[in-house]
Amino acid sequence: MDEVRSLILKLCRSSKCGEFQVMEMKSMLFEFTLNIMMRMIAGKRYYGEGVEELEEERKFKEIVTGTFELSGATNIGNFVPVLKWIGLNKINRKLTILLTILQRKRDEFMQYLIDERRKLTSDSGSEQSSKTMVDVLLSLQETDPEYYTDDIIRGMMQVLLSAGTDTSAGTIELALSLLLNNPKTLVNAREEIDKEIGQNRLMEESDIGKLPYLHGIIKETFRMCPVAPLLVPQESSEECTVGGRMRCPGENLAMGLIPLTLGSLIQCFEWERISEEMLDMSKGNGLTMPKAQPLVAKCRPRPVLMNFISQF
Repeated sequence: MDEVRSLILKLCRSSKCGEFQVMEMKSMLFEFTLNIMMRMIAGKRYYGEGVEELEEERKFKEIVTGTFELSGATNIGNFVPVLKWIGLNKINRKLTILLTILQRKRDEFMQYLIDERRKLTSDSGSEQSSKTMVDVLLSLQETDPEYYTDDIIRGMMQVLLSAGTDTSAGTIELALSLLLNNPKTLVNAREEIDKEIGQNRLMEESDIGKLPYLHGIIKETFRMCPVAPLLVPQESSEECTVGGRMRCPGENLAMGLIPLTLGSLIQCFEWERISEEMLDMSKGNGLTMPKAQPLVAKCRPRPVLMNFISQF
């Protein structure tokens, strides 16, 4: 909720005198989800106001950028083996070197975060007002050091960062793009939010269950524009339960984060396309399946936002 309010405030400040302003939403949403995951993992944010551009922040941003650029690279030789013999070996070796360098930088940075939380816990004792994911894993390390090694903790941190950021940010971007291409649906969603929540407070997580129309928009976004490839080569032969879970472990987080963010953007701002042309919904390349053209849209604060801007 804190990061959602920061996002709303950032958009509000970008609008001069309540007029429509053109905003590039892709990078803004990606930085928003990264801040959420890093606060969960290590208790700190790396983008936005109040974040000083220090060496640590610079390294983090370089690692994030490199991870998503190289992780989405395709080795065409895996699909057409004969190409390995006509010049692609040099390209593959170069890619391998870059991935190795990135992995080393990433491991060093993740280890720095682990050591930082370990020292903080040691200095403050066991009593802390809030625990991060690293704190919890370090406490498990004390009871089961052979399993919860620093390697395991670094791996879990990396999985959360790669799987829990671009996917959620991309889904919000796609949903907002579809709404801009279907203005009547956007109006209906806004009317539902105004009716169920009112105009005197911000949307909260507890309100998500009151908004079936908003949920329908998100489910339709998943159906029409899935951010994850559908041809993943792993498939269970029959329905099964793994570790007590029937669904993806990140589903609960995503299905809280996405409607809360999308609903707040609809509640607080008016949105329009930058031209009469429909937004391009074709897919581009990457680790996930992003829009080929990042979302650029016009937005301006709704009068209702002024009723509770003091809450920020």
